[in-house]
Amino acid sequence: MTLLAVLRATARLPFLLLTLSCLLLGLATVWHIGMPLDGVLLAKVVAGALCAHISVNMLNEYADFRSGLDATTRRTPFSGGSGALPAQPQWAGAVLAVGLLALGLTLAVGWAVLRLRGWAILPIGLAGVLLVLLYTPWLTRHPLLCLLAPGLGVGPLMVVGTHVALGGHNLGAALAASWVPGCLASALLLLNQFPDREADRVVGRRNLVIVRGRPWAARLVLVLHGLAAAGLLVAVLLRWLPTPTLWGLAPMALAVPMGRWLLRYGDEPERLLPAMTLNVVVALATPLFMAVAAMSWQLP
Repeated sequence: MTLLAVLRATARLPFLLLTLSCLLLGLATVWHIGMPLDGVLLAKVVAGALCAHISVNMLNEYADFRSGLDATTRRTPFSGGSGALPAQPQWAGAVLAVGLLALGLTLAVGWAVLRLRGWAILPIGLAGVLLVLLYTPWLTRHPLLCLLAPGLGVGPLMVVGTHVALGGHNLGAALAASWVPGCLASALLLLNQFPDREADRVVGRRNLVIVRGRPWAARLVLVLHGLAAAGLLVAVLLRWLPTPTLWGLAPMALAVPMGRWLLRYGDEPERLLPAMTLNVVVALATPLFMAVAAMSWQLP
């Protein structure tokens, strides 16, 4: 495996679809209030967000390789790491360097946005940087923070951050919209921790799958899906979001077969791939459906 192949694998490029989906939802909240869009600024925001996600992926891969976790996980398409560094350990330093470079590019974009938008964007940017740096070494050892961190990162920080960076005001719509991918992202990462429970425990991680067990965590996954759907309904009823965003409920319907499978086989990680797949589809498609429906409704 070449260095380029290792970098591509550890960046976990397919996972970046979640970032793009949430960025589109943030863009839709700006579109909804009629703000003019700057194409160059939008490109910078997209680049910065993608670099942030790449950074956390690569730094996580590097840390899991150094701790020995990558050598013991049961890999699935959605969990267990890419396996690139255990296969090619000589490129570990390069992965670390590129992960830090991606973080540096994110900071550069953040500085440019800060100069343009003022201090309102600073708390969002600082929280995002702390999530990137602290997720693997610290947050994964605190069960509640480990649950909330992914939702905070791709929900409020990504959606509201995009809204503010593009000049949006009146944060109500952005905050309401961010609730949905926030809940779904936490559910996504929680279920993806199921196959790695034993390996994670050995290296000192303490997530809710380890602390409370898979059956309890399976019910929490479904609660998070329910909270996402309820949040969307409430936001529309209170007119924080336009009615067409209810199209986001369409992919959420997949949580029903996912839930049946998960409740039946939640403690059998080797049989969880169908539920994990549906979980990913819901997390990706829901903000996409919400954004496209809202933006289409605004078109003349």
